[in-house]
Amino acid sequence: MTATQLRDLDDVELREHIATARRELFGLRFQHATGELDNTSGLGRAKREIARALTVARERGIDGRDWASTTTNEATENDLNG
Repeated sequence: MTATQLRDLDDVELREHIATARRELFGLRFQHATGELDNTSGLGRAKREIARALTVARERGIDGRDWASTTTNEATENDLNG
């Protein structure tokens, strides 16, 4: 996604995009470590995608460091608090 497209997303969609991009990067790193990754250029592309999205988030004054764990923790707390 381009920076313009990322700027058009609302905060929730941007957080979801960052979380998805981080999961994709994790998968690519795992494939690289196990020797399954044929095209290593995907690693750089995934890193740039995350950096681009985090830049847009920082422009909005949103801290995006722990979103993946925060959404999981919030979901767990909501389940526990019913």
